[in-house]
Amino acid sequence: MMWAWMRMVMALAVILLPGGFPLLLAYVTLRTLMSRWREARAQAIRLGRAVSLRDVVASLHFKELVRDARAAL
Repeated sequence: MMWAWMRMVMALAVILLPGGFPLLLAYVTLRTLMSRWREARAQAIRLGRAVSLRDVVASLHFKELVRDARAAL
């Protein structure tokens, strides 16, 4: 539910604010990082090892950010 409200707020920000696009890009990046962090943590628990932010950031690809940005709009 919270993501739906954030999506609506971000769409309005992109339309109304001149700096809305960087704000949208930051939102999409944060959302993707959080999703990846949860996946990496679940996998680390299954494998019995620790997860680091470096592992999560290293697994990100720009095309995934673009796909998530398109889905957010």
